Amino acid sequence: MYLVDVTFDLYEDSAVHLVEGAVMRVFDAWRHQGQVLGRELPTWIKDGSLNLRVVCPEPDSLHSRHLSPAGRHALKKLGEAGLTQPRVKLLGRDLFSDTTAEPEPPSWQLLYATFVHNCSPLRSGDTLAPIPLYRVPAIANGDHKLLLRWQDDWMACDQLQMNGVSAEQSALFELGAPQSPLGRRGTDFAKRLEYLTKIPTYYYLYRVGGESQEAEAQRPCPGCGQPWRLAETLHGIIDFKCDACRLVSNLSWDFQ
Repeated sequence: MYLVDVTFDLYEDSAVHLVEGAVMRVFDAWRHQGQVLGRELPTWIKDGSLNLRVVCPEPDSLHSRHLSPAGRHALKKLGEAGLTQPRVKLLGRDLFSDTTAEPEPPSWQLLYATFVHNCSPLRSGDTLAPIPLYRVPAIANGDHKLLLRWQDDWMACDQLQMNGVSAEQSALFELGAPQSPLGRRGTDFAKRLEYLTKIPTYYYLYRVGGESQEAEAQRPCPGCGQPWRLAETLHGIIDFKCDACRLVSNLSWDFQ
């Protein structure tokens, strides 16, 4: 991932709320297209310019070729708020974030999220590196907003189960069951992405609990009931993989 400074110059007097609204529309469009990551938006005004610092998957993530229709519209509306088109300055690689997947399409991919990662939920099955969402066709309505909403919900459930609050069991059901509301949305998105990209796309099921390590090792696929244990763990996380149901999972964290 990369740190990028974005500057909007104010070329005429304008109301603060118009400037803020115009810039936030651009930021939201970039985020919903996967061009910027996360919700944090450090912002400051200096010498008649409004400045943002964002995290991007690649050095050229904000290039116009990656824009969604909403992004192009938001940029066109900047002039109405007295703002110029953004100037972009690449600061450098973010040393403590994930490395983006290579441009070549993977042999398979998966939807995978955790509450500590703000990167794309679409991962390469070959490396587990995040794939920028602007590389794949839009899920719906010209961008990936709905997929990112699913990711936000997944992260919220993951945070709840990690905190061990009273909602822990409900959160674990959402994360680990393909028939849960969260699971149904996620598997639907995986099917949609496979249709759009023509790349086998799997859905990750979080697993914790279980009776014993032996029983865990023998548990069948929750989709079809068939064996799905892998001979070797993939990427230190994936112990189960069902090609028929397009599901992957880990050996229960209680026994690792």
